[in-house]
Amino acid sequence: MPSDFDETMHFKLPKEEKDTAREVLLSVFSALKEKGYDPINQIVGYIISGDPTYITSHNNARTLISKLERDELLEELIGFYIKNV
Repeated sequence: MPSDFDETMHFKLPKEEKDTAREVLLSVFSALKEKGYDPINQIVGYIISGDPTYITSHNNARTLISKLERDELLEELIGFYIKNV
């Protein structure tokens, strides 16, 4: 008589939806622009220093950008630049 314990059960946690670096950068850019900041200078300041205060909290931009590693942001920016030169 086969038992239900003969096979290994699989358990998967649902994957957390993660915004792509591109989506985050576009959202942060928009939020910075809405608040009157120079988005490029502010994002560069954040990437160089790691200091989240370069990014406004408007529209949750600071929280969004903090969920990504700075190297992910650089990869996205450099990849986009290289593909579009």
